[in-house]
Amino acid sequence: MEERNANAVACLIMKLHITIPVSTLKMLELLKLMISACAFPHDTAEGNLFTRIHGNQSYMGMPVKPIVVTLGLEVVKPIDLQKKFKAPSAPFVSGQPYDYPMANLSTRWVNNAAMLKHNSYTYGSAVRAIVLRSQKQLPGISFAAGFFCAPPCQAFLFAVFIVYTNSGAGITLSVNGMAQVIWSANWARLVGENATIELTGDGNLVLHEANGRLVWSSNTSVHSVAGMEITEHGNLVLFDQRNATVWQSFDHPTDVLVSGQSLLQGMKLRANISTTNWTESKLYMTVLPDGLYGYVGSKPPQLYYTYLVDTNKSRKDPTRVTFTNGSISIFLQSTQAGKPEAIIALPEAKSTQYIRLEYDGHLRLYEWSDEKWTMVSDVIKKYPDDCAFPTVCGEYGICAGGQCICPLQTNTSSGYFHPVDERKANLGCAPMTPISYQEKQNHQFLTLTDVSYFDESQIIANAKNREDCKQACLKNCSCRAVMFRYDQNVSDGECQLVTEVFSLQSIQPEIIHYNSTAYLKVQLTASSSAPKQTSSSAPTQKKSYKITTILGSTVAAIITLVLVVIVGIYVQMRRKYPEIDEELDFDILPGMPMRFSFQKLRECTEDFSKKLGEGGFGSVFEGKISEERVAVKRLESARQGNKEFLAEVETIGSIEHINLVRLIGFCVEKSNRILVYEYMPRGSLDKWIYYRHNNTPLDWNTRRKIAHLDIKPQNILLDENFNAKLADFGLSKLMDRDQSKLIDMVDKHSNDMISRQEEMIQMMKFAMWCLQNDSCQRPSMSMVVKSCLLKAIHRYIQLHLLHQYYLVQDEMGG
Repeated sequence: MEERNANAVACLIMKLHITIPVSTLKMLELLKLMISACAFPHDTAEGNLFTRIHGNQSYMGMPVKPIVVTLGLEVVKPIDLQKKFKAPSAPFVSGQPYDYPMANLSTRWVNNAAMLKHNSYTYGSAVRAIVLRSQKQLPGISFAAGFFCAPPCQAFLFAVFIVYTNSGAGITLSVNGMAQVIWSANWARLVGENATIELTGDGNLVLHEANGRLVWSSNTSVHSVAGMEITEHGNLVLFDQRNATVWQSFDHPTDVLVSGQSLLQGMKLRANISTTNWTESKLYMTVLPDGLYGYVGSKPPQLYYTYLVDTNKSRKDPTRVTFTNGSISIFLQSTQAGKPEAIIALPEAKSTQYIRLEYDGHLRLYEWSDEKWTMVSDVIKKYPDDCAFPTVCGEYGICAGGQCICPLQTNTSSGYFHPVDERKANLGCAPMTPISYQEKQNHQFLTLTDVSYFDESQIIANAKNREDCKQACLKNCSCRAVMFRYDQNVSDGECQLVTEVFSLQSIQPEIIHYNSTAYLKVQLTASSSAPKQTSSSAPTQKKSYKITTILGSTVAAIITLVLVVIVGIYVQMRRKYPEIDEELDFDILPGMPMRFSFQKLRECTEDFSKKLGEGGFGSVFEGKISEERVAVKRLESARQGNKEFLAEVETIGSIEHINLVRLIGFCVEKSNRILVYEYMPRGSLDKWIYYRHNNTPLDWNTRRKIAHLDIKPQNILLDENFNAKLADFGLSKLMDRDQSKLIDMVDKHSNDMISRQEEMIQMMKFAMWCLQNDSCQRPSMSMVVKSCLLKAIHRYIQLHLLHQYYLVQDEMGG
């Protein structure tokens, strides 16, 4: 019996070394009972439970094999199961790590679950490993190469990935130990089922689609390759007869560096478009002779990050950047091995680490900690905040305090840009009318004051004032915008050329100590162009002048009157609704959802006519945005709910969890405070447990996964599959724990619930024991799992003895 760390829910792994007949099902039944008792989501298929088989013996003429079974459970005290079940004695077999780090020539693997072990993860991704190198201490982190897919798992990468393995080197920990891809061969051309990866007889590693189409090759057929291996650092290597490296994945980095890996001068780390889309984005980092650079790909590339080393290079050795424990080291020359010219300090590794260049331009350090991957450092820091990153708000988007908006002409309602996706403001904006080279006469500038840009490398010489800066852009067909920046003297500034506009940044000159104005080139349409002057006779001009004078006086009088009325109304509104001013200071925080207008929500709910119910702070209405049904919650008494509203948007907008109702968007307009949620077709839990709508009673299998304890059932919503999600997260009114009654879980309308009443009450007591306010009163995880396991074994023994009793009764004739 041996205990090792496994995951956050079931902290330890149990290894049972038992010799049993192959044909018997007693062990399998016991394992199923143990899993059921603790309600852990493990695969109970026999092939997955029985992971290692050693030796051959016999028992009553039947073949007997010692079986090592690995389960995600813990046993604190060893149990002699052979003695309990009176199994024949046999020696215990100790399990050893069983990795497979190397492969020979003329080996072919088929991407098929029937041919390769398919390991699935909770959130939909999966791996099928062909080589795996386990660490010295197991269970723990291992490196493997094989096929990887992201949900919905219809296309695969051939990749190197980090996995969590148990003591038998089996890939496990499906919830938090999700495989982390650190290199891939075919990020631009994914493959499907039955694709093949082959190490050919002439030493070439080739990837083919199922139809035989070549996707990728190492091109090593003329280099006398003898084999392939995955190293303990995660490097996939092809080696020759002298064990010298012929080809290695470290020489072809994608978006990740692992400890010990170097980025040589000219190499690039390229970010993916998103965490699930492996398409290469425009963001990359590269090593140049004097340091590390971060760019956005365009013509020319736009610089967003530099780490320069002020050292005169005396040799022509290529500069390299190496990820080591505790630092990113920059080596300019190899004369003093191990002594870098500069380092970027990082947290020292307590476990396996890797660095990934991510879709938003951040270079983040991740570490395996507390049995999950945790981001421990954001290597790139931009001043003054994350709005200085190049793609935070997409093309032409302006980032202001975490909010993404499209450019709008100052003091007007003219619009030259529209959102790419109204529900995802961070995807950026697009021009209403594309820039046309053939209509240069209709080019004009949209002026944006106090707006800056991340790239300061493309400076137009001899353009020291605003007009020279704008004229230089108008004469350049490649120019899409210019940024005019100055400190004190507006006649002595810098003009920055932009050929492709990415995210812009709203600034506060008093904080960053310089002034900046953006001039975006826009295309005027024929209707918006100025009309041409026409000639007329002198009498007509005089008459026109008189009419113009009269009209001008009349219009001026009307405008003055209107302004007086507007000012009066504004003063009254300020007295009556002081909260209106609060909206001016209401900034959208990073990660917050889409902002809707009140008119848009009024239309999608048919003027708030379809009422679904009432929540803690207002009424909920059914609506439809595009083709998606939504639930629109209109907060009442906005004067009292502003802080609660802001707290809810800030909290839910930054959290994505399968048991939280997804917040799609919100509305802040005058005194209106509205939240837009995903639609939950089954309604709230109270309708199903209090039978207000004559609903069919929930069975035990459905009810057991909805343990709401002290959360009001009105705040538990159900989707079409009866999956429970928490509504009003951050605002839900929790009942007093002393008033929570276990008996309300015993559904008198359901025979299934009544028959399982004892089991249900025990489960609820167990859950409440783990939810004590005082952490000192909570049981340890070892005590929890021990209790589950002992209950299962006790239950099995009872059933076994009862079965033996009936057999004896039958033999005695009754």
